[in-house]
Amino acid sequence: MSIDANRITEALRSLEADHDEASEKDPAAELLPMVYAELHRCAASLLAREKPGQTLQATALVHEAYLRVVGNDDPGWNGRKHFFAAAAEAMRRILINQARRKASLKHGGEFARHDVDALSLAIDAPSDDILVVEEALERLEGADPRAREIVNLRYFAGFTVKETAAALGLSVTTVEREWAFVRAWLKDALAQGRSESGEGAAGDA
Repeated sequence: MSIDANRITEALRSLEADHDEASEKDPAAELLPMVYAELHRCAASLLAREKPGQTLQATALVHEAYLRVVGNDDPGWNGRKHFFAAAAEAMRRILINQARRKASLKHGGEFARHDVDALSLAIDAPSDDILVVEEALERLEGADPRAREIVNLRYFAGFTVKETAAALGLSVTTVEREWAFVRAWLKDALAQGRSESGEGAAGDA
């Protein structure tokens, strides 16, 4: 296990032992830099074992990173919850950066130097509309933070409804209901975004 992985495990244990709902600290934000780095290492290692042209799914990458960090020493409920929250946020940032690089290439950025990002090579962005989705989600977060958590896990980390429910401590029914609402909300936001950019409103979220 790497030094950073050990630090993540220690942080997760601390969250489980000293979890305080009234705390102003954001455990996911504190874990984010460490989880981000672990995802990169995990992606690079897994890519080395893949055949050329293969891609890794975001959900597989997140779960693989989690297993490498904790092994058989499960940190407990709060530890799992905050790890997946941080990992989903890391995946969101990676995918957005990837989409921005692609947008830069379309606008003449092909002549600029870009560092090779092993993780962005390992996964495919869920949609070409990811930047429009991100703008819409920034508005959604202010109105419904839990919905944003669900979107992070479902959309950016690739979790199933059951995995999302388990990670957030919600019922499957609740996640299904809120995910249906968010999908409809995002569909309207995407249609508006395409309309404003002159691309038309065809397609679904």
